Amino acid sequence: MKSERHQKILEIIRNKPVCTQEELAKELELAGFSVTQATVSRDIRELRLFKVGSDGEKQRYSASPITDVQKNDKFIRVLKEGFVSMDMAQNILVIKTVSGMAMAVAAALDAMDWNEIVGCIAGDDTIMCAIRTVDDTFKVMDKLKRIIQR
Repeated sequence: MKSERHQKILEIIRNKPVCTQEELAKELELAGFSVTQATVSRDIRELRLFKVGSDGEKQRYSASPITDVQKNDKFIRVLKEGFVSMDMAQNILVIKTVSGMAMAVAAALDAMDWNEIVGCIAGDDTIMCAIRTVDDTFKVMDKLKRIIQR
């Protein structure tokens, strides 16, 4: 629940100018999360959100790029350790993993928050990623190849 709420907070602040904790709490309520001011405050601290000027007067919440880099490093390690191969079928990307690693690799892909990926379904050693378009499938495959070859 907490990680889902954190993902929703990051999505909200990416898509809307949220200037106060009260506004963020209201947006979370609209998204189906029941939160208190203390919870929102704690989430802001844990996510290392900070305020930036958005229109010269109002300041809005933004995510720290350092946090994203640190998260991505962890997810990249999981991808490298679990990845075996990939193939595409139109806008579906099928990724083969080491046995038992599919869920971890799928969670890493979801958490990396690539716009091209709609979502992933994982079994034991196979992941099916729904990609927005065929062109996006090629982009995702290219991104994954660059990560794996590092």
